[in-house]
Amino acid sequence: MMKRKLLVMLILMVFAATGCSADNAPVETVDEQIELTLSWWGNDARHEYTLEAVKQFEKLYPNIDVKCSYTEWSGYQTRSDVLMRSDTEADVMLINYAWIEKYSSDGSGYYDLYKVADSIGLENFDEYELSFGVKNEKLNAIPIAMNTQSFYVNKTIYDSYGLSVPKTWDDMFEAAKVMNGEVYPIAMTAKSAFFYVVAYAEQESGKRFMEQDSTVNFSVDDFRTMIDFYCRLINEKVMPQVEYFDRKEIGEGKYAGCLAWLSDGSAYFNKAIENGYEYVVADYPTMNGVSSGTGWYAKPATMYAVSKNTVHPQQAAMLLDFLLNSDEMAELQATEKGIPLSTAAREYLSETGKLEGMQYKAFEKMQENGELAVLSPYFENDDMIDEFRSCCNAVLFDKETAESQAQYLYDLYTKK
Repeated sequence: MMKRKLLVMLILMVFAATGCSADNAPVETVDEQIELTLSWWGNDARHEYTLEAVKQFEKLYPNIDVKCSYTEWSGYQTRSDVLMRSDTEADVMLINYAWIEKYSSDGSGYYDLYKVADSIGLENFDEYELSFGVKNEKLNAIPIAMNTQSFYVNKTIYDSYGLSVPKTWDDMFEAAKVMNGEVYPIAMTAKSAFFYVVAYAEQESGKRFMEQDSTVNFSVDDFRTMIDFYCRLINEKVMPQVEYFDRKEIGEGKYAGCLAWLSDGSAYFNKAIENGYEYVVADYPTMNGVSSGTGWYAKPATMYAVSKNTVHPQQAAMLLDFLLNSDEMAELQATEKGIPLSTAAREYLSETGKLEGMQYKAFEKMQENGELAVLSPYFENDDMIDEFRSCCNAVLFDKETAESQAQYLYDLYTKK
């Protein structure tokens, strides 16, 4: 880490002496004081460790002052929209994956990090990981950690019923028969349920639900498959209705499994583990020999980007490298933003015994599944998912037919 910092400083001195930079913009001499801005969202704990990291960065580079701006999520989202549209965003910023499409549909909304690649340490990321931040052949952002829906199973409960950890969709329904309403084999939020039924319908149809550009490949019949499957899950007591999901009941052993984000692995299940339950991260359910990862998607949990308007691209890249790859930041952040993708950060956490727990087990399972399909930014549209839930409820309570609701959803999702 220190060798690379010294190399970067030498490069800067060379550029300063020749009056040019890798981006053909003026670069200050190393002893000229400059200011960078950094923005992020999060809770108090994230604010505290990031501020400490900035102090350590400034000690390493005394000629760089970093001005910080931070808040909770909703305030950050609203403010970022104003700043991006007025070209007053921070030099380095934490962004949401969907914002690349929102603010940089042609790849020009953020600084192209390939121009300062030598200062960032891109060798710590593989092409698949970086691909999430590439738009029109420009590297707009770098993912900090990946997120995917993961299948967590309370092995203690399954064992108590003489059942093996489920491997197929049919196994889930057989488990419900054995548990006989005493315990649900699985439970989940409305968003997770949408992922769950999409995966089933993709395996059933052999089609991908949605392309990156929001094009929907499903037919009316495929939407009917999704509705029918959700209703069957509820009617045969495989899971409770999503409106009744209560994460507190995980710790009380009222659910024998849960579909949840990888990033929720520790927060959701630590209480259950403290109560003596053994949890495992299971393979995704399949049918007819379909591979476990078919129908499932991955996305960056959070990403770092650099402003297209920055006047200090090289120094911004140095700050980005520190936040992603340094031992100092890995020590402070650990897995708070998820399991780091940076091999340098992960190696440090492994050497210091900080890679453990349900979140890390879910990360390992994700890696076992190889390169999961890239999640479209449009996939998680909350309004669309709410409409799906409402349509399913209308069918469950005999207010509408599955045929009419499938047609409604098809028209809704394919409307341009």
